[in-house]
Amino acid sequence: MTTSGVLEWRSDVDSTGRLEPGLVERYRRDGFVRVRGVLDQGEVEHFRGAAERFLEAHRSESLQKDQVFTQLVNVWRQDPAMSELTLHPRLAGVAEQLAGIPLRIWHDHMLVKEPHNEAATEFHQDRPYWPHAGDRHSLSAWIALVDVPPERGCMTFLPGTQELTGFRPQNLRDEEDLFDLDPSLRWVPRVTVPLRAGDCTFHCSYTGHMATPNRTDRARLAHVAIYMDAETKFSGAPHPVTGPLGMTAGEPLDGEMFPRTGR
Repeated sequence: MTTSGVLEWRSDVDSTGRLEPGLVERYRRDGFVRVRGVLDQGEVEHFRGAAERFLEAHRSESLQKDQVFTQLVNVWRQDPAMSELTLHPRLAGVAEQLAGIPLRIWHDHMLVKEPHNEAATEFHQDRPYWPHAGDRHSLSAWIALVDVPPERGCMTFLPGTQELTGFRPQNLRDEEDLFDLDPSLRWVPRVTVPLRAGDCTFHCSYTGHMATPNRTDRARLAHVAIYMDAETKFSGAPHPVTGPLGMTAGEPLDGEMFPRTGR
């Protein structure tokens, strides 16, 4: 801590890309982990500017039409700077250390909560939405491109819920939906994780999580890179990413749309 009270930049990733000891164990125990300083301050400025420009040009294309948040999918396929972020080797290296298996990009998405948006993104799991089969693990890197204190829409997690599989997709607007599926989850301690710009949370696709409303004067700008088991196959279920590809059930999710991550 400096004498001014401003937190100094700190990274949990060393110069070789290795995580600080204990973070992998914490992720595998809880189903999520905060990793500080995955992006350095210069990278934050570069990618935040690119994200703001992309958002301004493409906001009307959001998949979400209910004002909970703006969601722009596969931006890495449309913008060179955002492709740098989604395919960032430091992010991928951390993801593979946490997952312990080879990974591919499933997709990315930009998630923006506009200022004074009082809507929460309610508790849910990601994996039930995805048309995946034969996969061992999948996880998301939620990258803060601005400071995200609790009042700006940061993430809250239900530790240990990565072990719960087989649920249907949950309603992001219904605060009771996940708890109706398993009432015991009401009593799981909830962990809220504020982030400085450049920090990330990594969470397993089965870990229950939500995001608080944005009650501040600044947009919450987050970019999410989603990683899947490199051996994942298409289940045949509908999804906006696979819909245009004309795939059949059982095909591997590979090729240029789903590139392997590299260290």
